[in-house]
Amino acid sequence: MKEAVTKETDNAEAQAELPEPNDQYKVKLSMFEGPLDLLLYLIRKEEVSIYDIPIARITEQYLEYLRAMQELDIGVAGEFLVMAATLIHIKTQMLLPRDPDAPEAGIEDPRADLVYQLLEHQKFKDVANVLHQRAMMEAAAFSRASMESDED
Repeated sequence: MKEAVTKETDNAEAQAELPEPNDQYKVKLSMFEGPLDLLLYLIRKEEVSIYDIPIARITEQYLEYLRAMQELDIGVAGEFLVMAATLIHIKTQMLLPRDPDAPEAGIEDPRADLVYQLLEHQKFKDVANVLHQRAMMEAAAFSRASMESDED
């Protein structure tokens, strides 16, 4: 009986921490708390070191977020998977040992691809926002009915 009360208390506490369905996923780390897009931007600007990012913790938090959401939005999940894969790729490239004798010209910084992807992602978000605003304006506009002439 005591276990049932404890489980109910734990469930109540967990329910209180659940995100609202319209909330955007936010990363919560010791050195950063905010949207994943912002974290990627800060990594790109080298304001946050990729070496300090616990990718396993971010993934764990996101899986908890998905479990909290009753209905899985495939688009949001896909966006996260792309960003997580990009973070993992960058981190592995930065952690791999480099040959000191190899010419530096042939080695590309893996963050450059991230910069490109973030810029493209931002363009799509901007266009989607413009289209949404346009649809909202058109939905609020009413056309005047044509007047029939009485000259018949």
